[in-house]
Amino acid sequence: MPGRRILSLWFPRLAAERVERLRQDVLPVPLAVVEEVSGAQVLASLSAGAEGAGLRLGQPLRDATAICPALLTVPADPLAEARFLGVLRRWAGRFSPWIADEPPASLLIDLTGTAHLFGGEAAVLARVAEDCAELGLTVRAGIADTAGAAWALARYGRSTVAPLRSGDAIDQEARATRSRAAKRRGWERGGSLPRPVAARGADTAMIAPPGHLIEALRPLPLAALRLEADVVDRLMRLGLRQVGDLIVLPRAALARRFGMETLRRLDQALGMEPEPVNPVRPPLHFAVRLTLPDPIGLRADVEAALDRLLPPFCAKLQAKGRGVRRLVFQALRADGGVSSVEVGLARAANTPDRIRPLLHLKLDRIDAGFGIDCLRLEALTTEAQAPLQHRSPLEHAAQPGRSNPHALDDLVGRLGARLGDGAVTRLHPAESHVPAKGAQVLMAAWSQPHDGPWPAPRAPRPLVMFRPEPVEAQDGPDLPARFRWRRREFAVRMAAGPERLQAEWWLEDPDWREGTRDYWRVEAEGGDRLWLFYGRGGAVTEGWYCEGVFA
Repeated sequence: MPGRRILSLWFPRLAAERVERLRQDVLPVPLAVVEEVSGAQVLASLSAGAEGAGLRLGQPLRDATAICPALLTVPADPLAEARFLGVLRRWAGRFSPWIADEPPASLLIDLTGTAHLFGGEAAVLARVAEDCAELGLTVRAGIADTAGAAWALARYGRSTVAPLRSGDAIDQEARATRSRAAKRRGWERGGSLPRPVAARGADTAMIAPPGHLIEALRPLPLAALRLEADVVDRLMRLGLRQVGDLIVLPRAALARRFGMETLRRLDQALGMEPEPVNPVRPPLHFAVRLTLPDPIGLRADVEAALDRLLPPFCAKLQAKGRGVRRLVFQALRADGGVSSVEVGLARAANTPDRIRPLLHLKLDRIDAGFGIDCLRLEALTTEAQAPLQHRSPLEHAAQPGRSNPHALDDLVGRLGARLGDGAVTRLHPAESHVPAKGAQVLMAAWSQPHDGPWPAPRAPRPLVMFRPEPVEAQDGPDLPARFRWRRREFAVRMAAGPERLQAEWWLEDPDWREGTRDYWRVEAEGGDRLWLFYGRGGAVTEGWYCEGVFA
């Protein structure tokens, strides 16, 4: 079986060239993509014109505009750049089905067994360069036996920098022989490490012959091993400049001084530790469409078309074990317009009888215009649908009063379709001894009902609770015989209490941050049953307050 062959594609100007593709009608000017790092704006991606003007990545925007006053800047858009990389991943599928993303601007392709279909690896690289030239993209490519080696060749293969000498390289010659030594690159003689090169032309692709990883990696700088910057700096202080300098070192000493990650990266590049190429799983997509021979405009016709769309739509969901939570129904009109409605379900469903009623509630919002040519149904959000154990007819006959288990979910879905998902809520018990926090309000469509009995409080709680309201009564912790609340006079007939509660000191509560409260259940002579408390300091001043009304 032939060995693995990995192709690494690096797009060094991806963000800037994405913007240039959108501005094809504008005269070419130096362009830079700017991002914010630690409160400062720096250059994150540069066009070829900006690099030709002397700008560099990571440079502050203030310095860049001083060097190049005509610089055009745009803010970074990570989401758009990720989507553009996804488009390139689909384009790269012509070379191999095994493709992995390496954000923010790289692809990893497993070419094992596919390069001969294009005439060899050199022909693949030629096709890549041709396609990227048509797309207006700068690309660097490397092919090797391992992902790490391909990554290194794509970024650091044939990289050159200006000579720079520091004098601490381990392989420097003596003064008497230096004049006869072959000229070497600056970073080989002790200078700073080179940056990845973003060049155009023939020097943009490298191929390491099968089984020659050491020869291909030996002259590359240490940064080609994907090491951390601080580890590279420490290695350089010892005079280690090239990957070949690490290969000859004792492994135990290398791991002890620079960590196992350094040894792991070296082994991955040399193929001594496997590094699989994990392809991106394509997103699940569920959609069906019905093209009509003649335009329709009646609601009955739309309902009939919907009945034809739902069975194959649900069959696709069931085949993948998914249930739809949100879907859109689109009507493509003869005049080119599109009218659509969107519905959400309280629980994931994959059967027509649970989806159809929700769509029927919103069919009146579809504007047929001069007629509808095509209808389309698409799932926007899906969830894994666990299989249910259906009861036999005998069990149903033995329990004639048993209701539909999805009745509550269907009711929540219908209410949400009319009122909005956020308008339908349910209460769920919360872990708090503060009465006002004994329950939390959740969206009914995105929450499960409480399983089990509601936790019983130590003392009865009022049916209606509100923020504490002042009560006019005599000062003191003893329950008054008469008091005034909401401009009404009350005389106490019966009372139960006190129940002392203290605030949750670990939470910020604007109504109750400190102090204690003594709660009383009071029944007035007129039959009113109130929930009073006496506050003892804290955010609420000392005095009597009413916080609820019993039934």
